[in-house]
Amino acid sequence: MLTDTHAHLDFPDFTDDLPALLTRAEAAGVTRILTIGTSVESSRRAVALAEQYPQVFAVVGVHPNNAAEAPPDFIQQLRELARHPRVVGLGETGLDYHRLPGSDQRRTALDVIGDATTADLETGIRAAAIQNQQAIVFEQQLDLARELGLNVVIHERDAWDDTLAILKKFPAPLRAVFHCFGKSPAHAQAILDLGHLVSFTGIVTFKNAPDAQATARTVAAGNFMVETDCPFLAPVPHRGKRCEPAHTRHTAEFIAQLRGESLTQLAAHTTETADAFFRFPR
Repeated sequence: MLTDTHAHLDFPDFTDDLPALLTRAEAAGVTRILTIGTSVESSRRAVALAEQYPQVFAVVGVHPNNAAEAPPDFIQQLRELARHPRVVGLGETGLDYHRLPGSDQRRTALDVIGDATTADLETGIRAAAIQNQQAIVFEQQLDLARELGLNVVIHERDAWDDTLAILKKFPAPLRAVFHCFGKSPAHAQAILDLGHLVSFTGIVTFKNAPDAQATARTVAAGNFMVETDCPFLAPVPHRGKRCEPAHTRHTAEFIAQLRGESLTQLAAHTTETADAFFRFPR
C-alpha cells in the first residue's frame, strides 16, 4: 500500500478522466492520495474531491506564487476549510524566489543600490515586495497550522535560508514536510534536525538528480515520504508525460532499489510515516 502525499487532482489536467485515474492508482497499489490546495479556490476544490472519493484527502493552503492574489480574509477562509474532517494539513505554503523579477541575475533591491540603473532599482524593489508578501502569507499559514494542530506541507524553491529562518520561529509540536525534495543529504539533515520531514517526487528517478538520489539512499526510514506532485514531474519511464498518482509506484520502486529494500518494505515505512504525520481520520 502506497500513499501519494502530494497531488493536484483539482487541476484541469484531470478533468476528463479522474475516476479512471483513481482506478489506475488503486491497481498500482496507491490506495490513498492527498490533493493539495494552491489557493483558496483550489483548496475548496480539494475538499470537494476529498468528500467525493474515499481514498482522497485534502490539504488546504496558498502557494507562495499565489500569495499576491490571496484575498484579505484568506486565513479565515482556510480556517473554515481546515476544520473539515477530510482535511489533514495546511499547504502548500512556503517561499519561491525562482521567478522573481530579475531573478536570472539574483539581484534584489539591496544588491543593486550603488551601481544600478533606475530600471534595476525598480526591478529590485518589486522583487523585494514579492518576497515580503510571500513571507507574510507563509507565516500566517504557519500560525494557523499551530492554532489548529495541523502539520504543514512546505514548498521551497531558491529560498532555502529564508524558508528555514521563518520555520525556526515555529518550533514543535508544529511539523513540516518539504515536498518535492531534491537537495543534498546535508540539506535534508538540516530539516530533520528541526524535526521535519522530506518527500520525494519522480525527480529522484532522473539521471540529472544525484543530490536527490543521494538523499533518498541515505535518509533514515521514518523521515521521508513519496509523492507525485502530479500532473508535474512524471518519473522514468513516463518522464515528459502527464504525471498521475499511479506513478508513485515507479518512484517508490526506484528509491527501494537505491536503498537495497523491497518495495513492500519501502511502502510499509513510508505509509507509516504518512499516517503519523497527517493523522488520517479512521
